[in-house]
Amino acid sequence: MEEPSAFIRERLKKLEDLSRDGIDPYPSTFPVTHQGGELITRYAAADDAALAGAEPVTVAGRVLSLRTHGKASFAHIKDRTGRIQIYVRQDSVGETAYHLFRRIDIGDFLGVGGRLFRTKTGELTVQVESLVLLAKSLRPLPDKWHGLSDVEVRYRQRYVDLIANPPVVELFRRRARIIAEIRGFFDARGFLEVETPMMHPIPGGAAARPFVTHHNALDLSLYLRIAPELHLKRCVVGGLERVYEINRSFRNEGLSTQHNPEFTMLEFYQAYADYQDLMALTEELLPQVVRAVCGSDTIPYQGRQISFAAPWPRLSLEEALVKLGGLSPQQVRTEAGLRTAAEAHGIPVKPTWGWAKLLVELFEARVEEQFVQPTFVTDFPAELSPLAKARTDDPRYAQRFELYVAGLEVANAYTELNDPREQRRRLEAQAKARAAGDEEAHFMDEDFLRALEYGLPPTAGEGIGIDRLVMLLTDSPSIRDVILFPLLRPEGRGPETSDNDQ
Repeated sequence: MEEPSAFIRERLKKLEDLSRDGIDPYPSTFPVTHQGGELITRYAAADDAALAGAEPVTVAGRVLSLRTHGKASFAHIKDRTGRIQIYVRQDSVGETAYHLFRRIDIGDFLGVGGRLFRTKTGELTVQVESLVLLAKSLRPLPDKWHGLSDVEVRYRQRYVDLIANPPVVELFRRRARIIAEIRGFFDARGFLEVETPMMHPIPGGAAARPFVTHHNALDLSLYLRIAPELHLKRCVVGGLERVYEINRSFRNEGLSTQHNPEFTMLEFYQAYADYQDLMALTEELLPQVVRAVCGSDTIPYQGRQISFAAPWPRLSLEEALVKLGGLSPQQVRTEAGLRTAAEAHGIPVKPTWGWAKLLVELFEARVEEQFVQPTFVTDFPAELSPLAKARTDDPRYAQRFELYVAGLEVANAYTELNDPREQRRRLEAQAKARAAGDEEAHFMDEDFLRALEYGLPPTAGEGIGIDRLVMLLTDSPSIRDVILFPLLRPEGRGPETSDNDQ
């Protein structure tokens, strides 16, 4: 336990004095009738006569400033809607209450009742007639002029970050608005929001390392879900033809500005549709959300202007490597050509990598970050897409796309493989790869295969990273900025990991 500072010791002494005087420094409730920010808006144009006739108010919030002047003092208190000034006079509240007020510190929570008036400077103010200490703060807030600027401290002590940095509060309000708009979009199109398990006896739905836990009563190992895909497709088998879930998923991966082991995804599935249909749907969804939240199709992101106005460009993976990655059409078609290109560009190549893996690794290293404006990339290797339907004209490629914005992969979608025989063959191949040491290969899921045997209609599904979308729409450089409580190393164990620690 850390040694208390002089500031904390002083506040602990005040706490003891309050208790000795019979004052409860942590009462259970307080009858709030109005919010400070709402009062300022409501009475913005009110003159003195109108304020004199206004009803009494009670407001509560955290004390952010104090100015004491003998037997009269000013303070600002802040609630969820904003801050409002209060004016406390000894002859209005009485000697006992005023003595209590003089022991208030910045950071304390205070409830007051009184009437509204406007000061000589024109500021709407509550002339206090009664006051109650609602919670004594034992730690001082960051300096109001400098705020809380240390990035790591901001992430570790988000509660202080929210107090000290109002833009952070607005960021998380915007995050909530983004999610609400997404819900509205899908609800309006007949999609049903569902909830699927977060603990799975068999992990599936993505190529990723899972977290493992244990159920004691059943003596059963369970995995935190890496994706809800297989359960959502079970829903479609059951007749829920349009479903979506805004879910928490977990992947046992490194930390970076783009990765957090616990993250939020939107996944949705639509029967009687393919990946082309979902490209069109995504071109409806994201511009609608961007306009509703940001007021325009065009947003700033890290010094660049990004337009979400549809339609968006479409490029195959191989086209992208030729146009943007510096490879020749001949190189992208053969394993030898890709291996030579990877080595020439300083990409470490594993002997086990074949054409498909080399193609994707070169794309990620050479091309990904160049997609500033929204761009669909299609035709990923079917070998690396074991749950996706292959193209009928060229089965080497999956009916799949990924959406890139500002160098970030924002969405991944494909036409779902609904042939249970082919799905079994693919999962058996994945099981062999896992047995050979591939920790990210898919598990065999017999119940999922059984579900497919009952019949999955033609279906397309898509996942969109909510955290990355929020990064874009709040001009945030790191995923930790948009997650209230990101995972961090324990204090004292060195700096946070970099983008290279994936």
